[in-house]
Amino acid sequence: MSTGYLYRIAGPVVVARNIDAKMYDVVRVGKEKLIGEVIQIDRENFIIQVYEDTTGLKPKDPVETTGEPLAVELGPGLLGNIYDGIQRPLPVLRDKTGDFIARGATASALDEKRKWDFKAIAKNGDDMKPGQILGEVEEQEGIKQKILVPPDAEGKLSGLKSGEYTVNDVIGKVGSHEVRLKQKWPVRFARPVQKKLAPVTPLLTGQRVFDAFFPVAKGGAAAIPGPFGAGKTVSQQQLAKWCDADIIVYVGCGERGNEMTEVLTEFPELVDPKSGRPLMNRTVLIANTSNMPVAAREASIYTGITIAEYYRDQGYDVALMADSTSRWAEAMREISSRLEEMPGEEGYPAYLSTKLAEFYERAAPVVPLSGEGQGSVTVIGAVSPPGGDFSEPVTQGTLRVTKTFWALDAKLAQRRHFPAINWLTSYSLYLDTLASWFQENASESWVRNVMEMQALLQEEDKLNEIVQLVGSDALPARQQLILEVTRMIREFFLQQNAFHEVDTFCDLRKMSMMMETILHYYHQAGKALDNGVPLGKLLDIEAKNMIATVKFEKDYGKILKKAREDIDEAIDTAFNSVKEATA
Repeated sequence: MSTGYLYRIAGPVVVARNIDAKMYDVVRVGKEKLIGEVIQIDRENFIIQVYEDTTGLKPKDPVETTGEPLAVELGPGLLGNIYDGIQRPLPVLRDKTGDFIARGATASALDEKRKWDFKAIAKNGDDMKPGQILGEVEEQEGIKQKILVPPDAEGKLSGLKSGEYTVNDVIGKVGSHEVRLKQKWPVRFARPVQKKLAPVTPLLTGQRVFDAFFPVAKGGAAAIPGPFGAGKTVSQQQLAKWCDADIIVYVGCGERGNEMTEVLTEFPELVDPKSGRPLMNRTVLIANTSNMPVAAREASIYTGITIAEYYRDQGYDVALMADSTSRWAEAMREISSRLEEMPGEEGYPAYLSTKLAEFYERAAPVVPLSGEGQGSVTVIGAVSPPGGDFSEPVTQGTLRVTKTFWALDAKLAQRRHFPAINWLTSYSLYLDTLASWFQENASESWVRNVMEMQALLQEEDKLNEIVQLVGSDALPARQQLILEVTRMIREFFLQQNAFHEVDTFCDLRKMSMMMETILHYYHQAGKALDNGVPLGKLLDIEAKNMIATVKFEKDYGKILKKAREDIDEAIDTAFNSVKEATA
């Protein structure tokens, strides 16, 4: 450890001299020992971004080096906790300093006094490799945290035994390396794996527009951009609640305080639909609001992804919700301007796209370092483009590296169509990869039905231009039928009520049956039109409206079956009346 002094201060960026530090080393700045990180070295000048408010700092104040990079503590106690951007536990800090975090306040990320019941699995004398399982701790009811050999340890296991330990107690040795329940890992470096795999399994969310039209794979990356009020936060909360990931990491990066307050108050009250226990039992929340220091906002994204990788290495499927990456990019822009770097488009640093790619590339299904089992990290990043302009740099940089694009539309939100995902501008490049999975696990006609529905919606978009000029009544009967069917697709299928106890989640079988029933009506009505049945009689069939009500019913199978039978009966009746009239 060496001590130098402050030479220059420019907001969250300060310059220190006379210290012995490497890139990304953590330092303590000023008399209050504010946390900072070395981000640039220019001869004798060490440029540091400070993760706390720098008000009151002055030249010649002391700067101490720690010799360690910014790292997170990984171990029992992460789940159910709420952290700030540099992994300080907010409940502990509140007890220490009140409602506002005092400058220089520190607290251990993991409870160092609590004892955990450790059950050893590996046997003394075994040759252990990095990432292998030493034992288990039941971190939350029904969720076991696997204690792994650290990535930098290898050799014969000795001294391991079951018992009650704190996170700092030595539980055994691997070679000459002492092993504890906790590990530390630098956040800016991805945790090593044996092999990355191709994503072939969907992350099921229970949201029809996501699962059917624009699925994301486990280990994939998705972007959900949208303007203010379009429903980003509600969409991400729905994904966090219902997706079939084992662990959820939710990063509130630079969001407004009131939005983050909603998350912090609602999440602890949500019930996990899988286990019936609190959803927080399998969730880690990282809260870094817009009034917190800007540099910590930049670190919060890395803190979240490192925690996600830790659970991935244990064989879990992890979903990381980043809300929003635009605030992270804005933090980079501010730091870059303080460093007097050459600005890129809209003032963002020239390396914006590289940073976005580095972050999203940490999402993947993998074979962990131990070579046993599989785990995955799926990253879903919200983007908040100013004015809903998707051509701005953060949205475009995100689009280049994510394969699923869920475009939120303010006009749909104004019409109370939620989720307000625009079906014309959104896309998923995982559709072909996941096609065989859906055909095996949902229905053989799943992909065909999705493609047909999307084609009908695109046709509707073309017809709407004509409708605005001449009205729908001027269209041929077949095209008027398409407009009616696409209305059914939009209102009956794509719309979903996040706050209704039944419609908040839709399983694959229900989705499949709803799609088949809507398309069955379209095909049967099309045949009837060809046989001379008047369009008015086909549009007046009441049975088709049962598809809308089935969204809110648990016993959907019988209702949809009856809807198909009633549709067929109504069409047959209309056809017979036409035959009688022409006989």
